[in-house]
Amino acid sequence: MKRPENRPWKVLKSEYIAQNGQWLNLRQELVELPNGQQIPTWYIYDFPDWINVIAITKDGHFVMESQYRHGIRQTHYELCAGVVEDGEEPLHAAQRELLEETGYTGGEWTYFMKLSPNPTNHSNYSHTFLAIGVEKTDNAHLEKTEDIDTHLLTRDEVMQLLQEGEIIQALHAAPLWKYMYQSHE
Repeated sequence: MKRPENRPWKVLKSEYIAQNGQWLNLRQELVELPNGQQIPTWYIYDFPDWINVIAITKDGHFVMESQYRHGIRQTHYELCAGVVEDGEEPLHAAQRELLEETGYTGGEWTYFMKLSPNPTNHSNYSHTFLAIGVEKTDNAHLEKTEDIDTHLLTRDEVMQLLQEGEIIQALHAAPLWKYMYQSHE
C-alpha cells in the first residue's frame, strides 16, 4: 500500500527550553499547518534512538527482564532495551545492551522492526532486533542506576503475559505480538 502524502508543518520558530543531554531535550516550536493555521506552542522531545531485543536462547527460551519503572510506579516484564549512544549503530547498541543487562551474547541477529515511540512529539525511533540462539557468556554488568532481573521464559509464558496485559511497555509488546503472529505454529 502506498504511504499517504506527506504534509509537513512549517516551523516558524524553534527553541530549546530544556537541554540535559540524552534524558531531557525539549523544544518549543511555533508551527504553521498546511491550511495556514498556526499552533503557537508545540513541544518536541528530542531523544536519541532506542533499541530493544527479542532474544531467544538455543533451547527456545525468551530472555526477558523485569524492572521497576518509576513513571508508573510498577514492575513488569520487558525486553532488553536501551539507548543508542551518539555515533553508535543500532545493532551494536542492541548487542551491547543485551550483554550489559543480561550477560547473553552470540546468536543470529536480524533487524526486526522500527517504531516511533510517539510521533506526535518525539523525534526518535525505537529499533527492535531479533537474536536467535543467544547463550549466557558473562554476568550482567548493570549501571549503578539499574536494578534489573533476568528471566528465561517459554514462548507460552510470554504469550500468556501478552494476553493478560502484563507486558505493558508498548515498544516491547508490539514487537513481541508481531513475532508471535509471524512465528505461530
